[in-house]
Amino acid sequence: MKFSERLHEKLQPIWRKNHVHPFVQEMGAGTLDRDKFRFYMIQDYLYLIDYAKLFALGAVKATDIEDMKIFSALLHSTVNEEMSLHRQYAARFGISEEELEHADPSPVTLAYTHYMLHSAQNGTLAELVAALLPCAWSYWEIGKSLSEIPGASDHEWYGDWITMYSSKEFGQTAEWCIDLLDKLTAGKPEPELRQLEKIFLNTTRFEYLFWDMAYHKEMWPGDE
Repeated sequence: MKFSERLHEKLQPIWRKNHVHPFVQEMGAGTLDRDKFRFYMIQDYLYLIDYAKLFALGAVKATDIEDMKIFSALLHSTVNEEMSLHRQYAARFGISEEELEHADPSPVTLAYTHYMLHSAQNGTLAELVAALLPCAWSYWEIGKSLSEIPGASDHEWYGDWITMYSSKEFGQTAEWCIDLLDKLTAGKPEPELRQLEKIFLNTTRFEYLFWDMAYHKEMWPGDE
């Protein structure tokens, strides 16, 4: 069994909780409060800034030239293409570039990104991939699942999100990350695999917390 298959099978309980979270389900049904999605867009933009840094660290830690090239390409596309599209999409919800650039991260956004960067900076390349993979993998699966709902991909507000993350191009990125993790874990001793499993589990948990944070628009206690 490949390590990715082991993860996907063992962590199904929390994996499925992400898929059935009200934010996700209501987005697919087209009933999600637009203000909740607006909150999500701002926090997701802040998340992407640090997520892009993982690709930079991946290029530094990679020993294979082809892997270095792909990490570099992912960094470039995230910073120059995905974040640009994110700003354009956010504008439809009345979010200016200035608001995006000056927004404060929520406690969950801060904890999630710091955990990923800590794992990436202080660990192996395999630990870095284990930290970033749940986001790419789960978004791809959620995007594909929501795209199967009649009319969801054509929704005025959420259709573009569903189309983006169910796309072949995004799927190729997720699959590359999955294959890379399998390559890096082949023949590794069980203690190392358990550590990678722990990191993957934690960032999968953070994915759930991120959806929940956005659904309830949660910032710091006491903030208005």
